[in-house]
Amino acid sequence: MKYQAVIFDLFGTLIDKLSMIEHTAVLRHMASVLFVPSDDFIRLWFDTFEERGLGFFKTLDDNIEYICRRLQTRTDGASIKLAVEINRNYTAHAMKLRPYAMEVLSYLKSHDYKVGLITDCSAEVPKLLKNLPFAQMIDVAIFSALVGMQKPDPRIYRLAAERLAVEPAVCLYIGDGDSYELTGASRVGMHPILIRDLKENSSDVYRVNAEANEWHGIIISSLNEVLDLVK
Repeated sequence: MKYQAVIFDLFGTLIDKLSMIEHTAVLRHMASVLFVPSDDFIRLWFDTFEERGLGFFKTLDDNIEYICRRLQTRTDGASIKLAVEINRNYTAHAMKLRPYAMEVLSYLKSHDYKVGLITDCSAEVPKLLKNLPFAQMIDVAIFSALVGMQKPDPRIYRLAAERLAVEPAVCLYIGDGDSYELTGASRVGMHPILIRDLKENSSDVYRVNAEANEWHGIIISSLNEVLDLVK
């Protein structure tokens, strides 16, 4: 067996990317219940993207309280909790499985491959992931907010391999190319594969340090093509 493990990215790989149009509308709703200027709130929300991903904010409440302080606005606990609920409900609703996700993960598990997940995310995502139907098929999940590292930090890939009890050289890494994740995986010896959604509306997704347009390695357009790589 050439590969012993397959490690997936989450957003844009196993589940859909969040819609910028929908996400922005949700942020405006949050701003309205917090009684803060919506444009300033949205700007600071995206400005704190990295802090959320590194776990500086342990909860969404912490993140929102920080933004309100920056905006010099006193906000009561009830308003903050309502804003948190609005965000959490949207994220949970938007975490939709990509086509063939269940079939591919089921195949990998039934054929004794180890399955990993590495995702740059905020602190609420690990809780929401538990409600997704494939959650039990993931052997090891590495959440950036919980480990204090983000892609393409080589340590986050090595941590996944270590917890899977495999060497990086026997790992496939599947991702949509944000955060230079494919380059990061390659640098530790994994075999990175770009998954590119040909139907994606590029004007409606939020990407950070994307390398998809400059990637010269293997490219697939659907998760079911992963099966051809492992068979």
